[in-house]
Amino acid sequence: MNDDSSSRGVIVAFVIVTLAIIGGIALLVSTRPEPVHITINPPVPTTTPDPTATPPPIQVYITGAVAAPETVVSLPAGSRVQDALDAAGGVTDNADLERVNPAGILRDGDQIHVPVIGETVRIATPVGGDLVRVNTATQEELETLPGVGPALAQRIIDYREENGPFTDLEALDGVSGIGPRMLEELEALIVFD
Repeated sequence: MNDDSSSRGVIVAFVIVTLAIIGGIALLVSTRPEPVHITINPPVPTTTPDPTATPPPIQVYITGAVAAPETVVSLPAGSRVQDALDAAGGVTDNADLERVNPAGILRDGDQIHVPVIGETVRIATPVGGDLVRVNTATQEELETLPGVGPALAQRIIDYREENGPFTDLEALDGVSGIGPRMLEELEALIVFD
């Protein structure tokens, strides 16, 4: 009987182990997590800003102690006096450079005169007049206008950078803080070239 009971014990143990393995597999399969689906969304496309208008070239007249005096040169907008001097072949040995500001910003129609040492100068360099050119003016130049402080000057610059140059007085009305009354005050003081 010992052999019978030990065989039964082995069979019962085998059945219990088999049932435990089957139960474990069933439990593992039934509690398996759902597969994770990864969705990659491409970034939202950004709009490319519209190109802004490129200001046309300017023309300036150069006289005095330069290699090619009495010359009209065409330069890119925003050029400096030094650019005009270089375009005229440079200055001569007798040029009085202490009375010329090479860093001055040029405007269309300016005249640059480089005096000879000892010459009495009758022409300012550059001749820009008292008008402010709103399409190329710096913040400091805009602040010389009545009622235009640092914040409004910056809004004018930001507006023209985003929308291109101002074409007329009414276009300037699109800047926040400028209204009909201010436009009347500015009309005789600004130009749109």
